[in-house]
Amino acid sequence: MAVNGDYAGAAFRLMDRMWSTVRRNDLKHKGLNIHVYGPDEEVFAGVELVGDQAGSELESKTVSLTKYAWFKHTGPYNLIRTAGAQMRNELNARGFETNHPYIEIYGHWTADEAKLETELLMNLSAP
Repeated sequence: MAVNGDYAGAAFRLMDRMWSTVRRNDLKHKGLNIHVYGPDEEVFAGVELVGDQAGSELESKTVSLTKYAWFKHTGPYNLIRTAGAQMRNELNARGFETNHPYIEIYGHWTADEAKLETELLMNLSAP
């Protein structure tokens, strides 16, 4: 849950716990952090595991998007919220309605913030 609207803080706390479990259990993964934001301040932080990882301590989540918009944000993480708002505004201006879930997929880490890549996926519904 995102207490007091702190979605990023909630996601990163969950991500830290998730990575601790992944490392402790030596789970094979693709290395990309995935944040899923749902209704009622729901936040999920995950990673795509490789192969059958049955019995792991991690909670699984399946997300299906029938119609969605995709955008790649390149730059510092602190600008993702602004990029998402601009994306939502552009979609609304084009007659699309966005709803949950909203997904962020973080690319592989680099110390150069200008090269950080994050994919934004917004679920679309007909107006």
